[in-house]
Amino acid sequence: MDKHITRRDFLDGIAIGAGLGLLSPSALLAQATGTATVPETSAAYYPPTMTGLRGSHEGSFEVAHALAWRGEKPSSYRPLDQHYDLVVVGAGMSGLAAALFYRQKMGDGASILLLDNHDDFGGHAKRNEFHHGGRMVLSLGGAQNLEDPASYSDEAKGLLAAIGVDDNFLDEMAANTPDDFVLGGNLGATSAISLPVAGKHVTVTGPWMRYLMGEEGYEAAVKQLPIPPTQQDKLISLIGGDRDYLDDLSLSETYSYINSVSYNQFVTERVGLSADTIAILDARMLIYYGFTGWNLSVMEALASGSPGFRAIGWVGKMVGSAGLAMFDSLVDLRMFPDGNASIARLLVHKLIPTVASDMQGAADVATARFRYEALDREGQDTRLRLNSTVVGVRENDAQQVEIDYVTHGEALRVTADHCILACYNGLIPHLCPQLPEPQKEALRYGVKVPFVYANVLLRDGQAFSKLGATLVQCPSDHFLWVSSAPTMTVSGYKPPRSPADPMAVFMLAAPTPAPAGDETLRDLLRAGRYKVYATPFSTYESQIREQLQALLGEHGFNHENDIEAITVNRIPHGYAYEYMSLEDPEWPEGQAPNEIGRAQFGRISIANSDAEARAYMDAAFDAAWRAVNEQTS
Repeated sequence: MDKHITRRDFLDGIAIGAGLGLLSPSALLAQATGTATVPETSAAYYPPTMTGLRGSHEGSFEVAHALAWRGEKPSSYRPLDQHYDLVVVGAGMSGLAAALFYRQKMGDGASILLLDNHDDFGGHAKRNEFHHGGRMVLSLGGAQNLEDPASYSDEAKGLLAAIGVDDNFLDEMAANTPDDFVLGGNLGATSAISLPVAGKHVTVTGPWMRYLMGEEGYEAAVKQLPIPPTQQDKLISLIGGDRDYLDDLSLSETYSYINSVSYNQFVTERVGLSADTIAILDARMLIYYGFTGWNLSVMEALASGSPGFRAIGWVGKMVGSAGLAMFDSLVDLRMFPDGNASIARLLVHKLIPTVASDMQGAADVATARFRYEALDREGQDTRLRLNSTVVGVRENDAQQVEIDYVTHGEALRVTADHCILACYNGLIPHLCPQLPEPQKEALRYGVKVPFVYANVLLRDGQAFSKLGATLVQCPSDHFLWVSSAPTMTVSGYKPPRSPADPMAVFMLAAPTPAPAGDETLRDLLRAGRYKVYATPFSTYESQIREQLQALLGEHGFNHENDIEAITVNRIPHGYAYEYMSLEDPEWPEGQAPNEIGRAQFGRISIANSDAEARAYMDAAFDAAWRAVNEQTS
């Protein structure tokens, strides 16, 4: 018999949309109760250990969807006797950074309230925490790493240093990341590609991140893949560059081609790769960008590490020859055992020290137990209020900002001198209908990239260890990457010591489909987001069990006995939309949608990675710095 994993399953996206369409605003309030079975004021409230469906969980999105889809919200609000210097809408990276920047600038006595619709803070930098066999096993439920922290702005670097993540600590993180852990930035480590054949998987190991760029040994590795020999030869030719696939074009025509033609069109028409072989290359682009090579130019795909530089003429050969060294120099990642959730925890601890009174800081953030009941206590200068969906923000005649929100069946109102909207751009026109129409239109332009991050607690790591790799790419499966959870000994964390210990398997899916016709990328991202909402936990669980059984079954794995818990983190509004050469025009400086959309509106400013059109943590920090300066200058 399968082990029954505790979870809170719910109706799929179609039923949610239809059901909520029948609810009155008062009935809608009753739906917005969150998923926790204990109140936030209880010492037992601890979202990181919740399993089942997480991320955009039941209770976190219904009120916002009713507002955005149908213009529905409560008709009246009970005013609280609470006025703040600053209210921040959203407790993700940008919101937490804005609160800390504001306090640094205005002093420790500044009163700040953060409101977030989820039952945990951090946005999609979520912590997944398991306990089994007397051990704590951590993994990431969203945003993964600090990418190239040396390139951060002075403000972003200063913020990290203020929470203990300075240059010395970054060096310590690198030193404490095992050489075999691919997701930690060691791209030369052994990984694997695994493809289904006759009900099981054929897995080929090697440094695949580098093989695809021409690392010695790639020919033999490609020959082991279970694809037709003619396809093996064509893939080898693409990687090695034994012919120029653009030899009929001049240098200027080549430049135009690689910037105006999709990568998948190039490898289909010029190289002759089949759809099944292209899926192997798409798997990496789906993870890195969130969509396939049909929506990436040849140049964008090559710049992100896809094979082919050596096969597009002498300039490409020159770049490709230096490609491995150049790529290694550009990849500089740092990761905590729970991903960027540790950054969120450090920011919260800096704002509200009583949440973890005994925590030293970055040195033990991964292992500290947070007391969520301390987040929203009366009398403290900074308060963080979870399960609270904001539905209205506007200036009043008293030169204050009124903020309306829904929490636990109540419609409430607070006021502030200033407000920073650190939620995602697409919702802001619904929160602030008074914004100028061109600004609202600009805010609607980008569509965030959806993802699904799953973590599976295994009784032990015996079967997984026999794969011979910490990361497996599964191009033909629902979850494209299967990895061991982070194994670094950072911030006091003790990862599994041997295959006999319990371990977590991290699985990543990118639901955005390939185009079937003339859909825009934004259309495809919306389709991917819909798929995330429309898929119930039971389907995710079946996919996970089936895939792990096929991948690990030959090594003695039995999903019925070996899986102890499953956490599925839905991220329908994930990476910020970045402008792509096949999709977006080149706007004059200051006229891009993100620049128009982030304009200050009196006592209201906007801070999120959408405002920078960059899906990176430092973009969220930079946006927070700008917004705080707007409100305090």
